[in-house]
Amino acid sequence: MYPFLRMIKVMALARRQPPLGLFDTHESTLICWPWDLDPWVELNNGRTLTLYDLGRLPLSRRTGFEQLLRDRQWGLTVAGSTTRYRKRVTMFSRLTMQTRCLGWDDRFVYMEQSMWKGDDCTSHVLIRSAIVSKAGMVKPADMATAMGIAPQSPPLPDWVTAWILAEATRPWPPAR
Repeated sequence: MYPFLRMIKVMALARRQPPLGLFDTHESTLICWPWDLDPWVELNNGRTLTLYDLGRLPLSRRTGFEQLLRDRQWGLTVAGSTTRYRKRVTMFSRLTMQTRCLGWDDRFVYMEQSMWKGDDCTSHVLIRSAIVSKAGMVKPADMATAMGIAPQSPPLPDWVTAWILAEATRPWPPAR
């Protein structure tokens, strides 16, 4: 089940936190609860991706992006991701999550997120999101202009560009 109570909590906290620029980092803390675990008594890989939602949502509120989406009746959907899991997260572990927008290309917005247990990074995800409307996809440059920033994205890191190029070679739909 989706962690709606956690979502309400992080969004309420975000409302009281100072605004951020679109490329600033939102930092939050969370605890790995028993219902977040898999049969090996560690943070479930699917739940990790769900918990990453709880970093992107308050970032969108603090940057004003959430309000823009509401005002324009736009939506935001994950259109791709790649995740590295590196350290085991066990029950009652306290984690710090960092979330930031890296930039965009002609179609997608790219966000980077990481979870930390002390000085150890437990996982890292690159999220590709599409802004959508009833008419179809919205160009990220239009989003930037609406937010009062330059329509041209800052340069994406090389590793993100390499991932984008690799994804472009992946067949869709996949072979049956």
